[in-house]
Amino acid sequence: MQNILLFSILGLASGAIIATIAIGVVLSWRGSGTINIAAGAVVMVAGYIFWCLRTGYFAPALMMVPAVLLTLVLMALLAVVVEVVAVKPLRTASPLARLVASIGVLLLFQAAVQLVFGTAPVDSPAVLSAEVVEVVGVTVPIAHFILAGVVVVLALALSMLYRFTRFGLATRAASENERSAILAGLSPDSLSLANSVIAYVVAGLVGVLAASVVGVSASTLPLLIVPALAAALLANFTSFGIACAAGLAIGIGESLLFYASTQSWFPTQDGFALPGMQQVAEFFLIVIALWWRGSSLPQRGETAGRSLPPVPRQERLVRRAAPVVLACAVALVVLPSDFRQAVTTGLVATVLCLSFVVIMGYVGQLSVVQLALAGLGAFTVSRLGTEFGIGFPLGPIIAIALATVLGVAIGAAALRVRGITLVVVTLAAAIAIEQFVFANARWGGGQTGAPVESPTLFGVNLGADASFPGLNGTLPSPLFGLLALVGTVVLYAFVANLRRGDLGRRMLAVRSNERAAAAVGVNVRAVKIVAFGIASALAGTAGVMYAYNYSTVSAGSYGIAIALTLVASVYVLGVTLVQGAVLAGFGAIGAVVPLILQKWVLPQDQISIWVQLIIGVGLLVQLKLFPDGLLVGMELKKERRAEHKAQSEPSVVSPRVEEGVPA
Repeated sequence: MQNILLFSILGLASGAIIATIAIGVVLSWRGSGTINIAAGAVVMVAGYIFWCLRTGYFAPALMMVPAVLLTLVLMALLAVVVEVVAVKPLRTASPLARLVASIGVLLLFQAAVQLVFGTAPVDSPAVLSAEVVEVVGVTVPIAHFILAGVVVVLALALSMLYRFTRFGLATRAASENERSAILAGLSPDSLSLANSVIAYVVAGLVGVLAASVVGVSASTLPLLIVPALAAALLANFTSFGIACAAGLAIGIGESLLFYASTQSWFPTQDGFALPGMQQVAEFFLIVIALWWRGSSLPQRGETAGRSLPPVPRQERLVRRAAPVVLACAVALVVLPSDFRQAVTTGLVATVLCLSFVVIMGYVGQLSVVQLALAGLGAFTVSRLGTEFGIGFPLGPIIAIALATVLGVAIGAAALRVRGITLVVVTLAAAIAIEQFVFANARWGGGQTGAPVESPTLFGVNLGADASFPGLNGTLPSPLFGLLALVGTVVLYAFVANLRRGDLGRRMLAVRSNERAAAAVGVNVRAVKIVAFGIASALAGTAGVMYAYNYSTVSAGSYGIAIALTLVASVYVLGVTLVQGAVLAGFGAIGAVVPLILQKWVLPQDQISIWVQLIIGVGLLVQLKLFPDGLLVGMELKKERRAEHKAQSEPSVVSPRVEEGVPA
């Protein structure tokens, strides 16, 4: 019993951070009407700023009080910058665009911190008292109580502010009906800015206090957004008190789960506690919260004109794709080995990005679990071949089917929610799969990875190590690259033509307005499930191709940062166009564009971080210029120019039509 009490108290510190991030999510929802995926990264930035000021990393070290105050001032300024750059320009953009903007902020913050300070955690100078107290015979640090108390006081203060002050009433009015708030003389932009400043300052204060208790890490703090989203869901995105209580309870629960993992009865693998149990518990908590709150989640009042990115018709596919296909085929034969590998990787990533086009572009559901499903397909192929002797083509078929089933199950878990709220469950699912499956040495590859046997058909090796080399006589063999090219072209054509068919039209109807689609006889649930199935099958196919391309798979290739970078890059280029998937694929880590940057532009050992930074910055710039995607914006401009040209030219009307006779 004493150990249970001890670990419960120790969980107060992490619970306080989770509660603070959840409060930040509630503040962002009230102020700007979007789910702020970057809320955990805000706490991280505050911790690093305070660490710099106290240790003299850039300038002479400051005393504690001036360092705390300056940190809060800098966080307020950072809130203003983010509001001006990433929030205000998107006030009339679609909710999907605003949510993706928060992903861009997360990528930018995390990449910038890792480039400046490295990836290793830092220990911040103490702010809270280092004294200990005895509670029921258990000696615990008093700092944990102080930190939890500060968060509780902040939650109470915010509750009073938003319930009894004019500012709080104005924020509530704008969140419920922006149009009426504007007519009443309120400024949604000013209210959003004020709420952002409050959120950043609150996160900064708790980040400073918690830095010396739990440490500062650019890898772990941003991911605390997952349990924080669970707390915010339980709070219905509106209640600070419930968000605080739920966050503290989740922190305590995670600490108790860690204590349970040290017990003999806890599930083990090779003598060690089964990894990823915490992330799995968070995923199921979010699923429960979604099913409980799903139909009652608040829908922020919006001004007119906010719609999802347009989905232009895919015309002249052969003429557009033929030059790219020919260039890839030639490159796979004549280029050096590293570029041949990069071209094949770009083709594999293109297939994965096509799954984003289906689920995000055609159905309007933001899912970030696609890369995890690809990893599941890759690891399944590895295990089937090495342990059960099931190779090509049965192994890939089973792997793709398994990824499809899991993807459909994840989608079914979120059927009660609409639109951008889906990102909550898919984000939790992606991290749970990464930690519970991929990091497990038995099921996934652990830290060392898992080997993949080359695909063979009728005794012919079709893999990257086939006997047919490139023109320079080196591996990888162009044979697998050419097979990947054929597969990518087929799937490209399938996704492009999906938009033209009856299923594609039903997807677009659901994407536009679920209630209206249901009113005309569209089975909304069935369309969503089918879309998840198609997207998951594409992701599983990409995972199988990746496994055969590299002959090994490891957990590091399917991290959530890479997944978010892919989501951002697809949206930057045009998530409703298959051409956007192609460009995003060849810009993915390991593909052609990063290889060029790595060889001649950027440091080789930090290429993934630099790509993440470039995508984050590019996303924020692009959203301001083309909120619906670069290629989509270009297509719309072409259509407008064509319409303007047609209107300016004299029309030639058939005499039969002029006479009223049907032509």
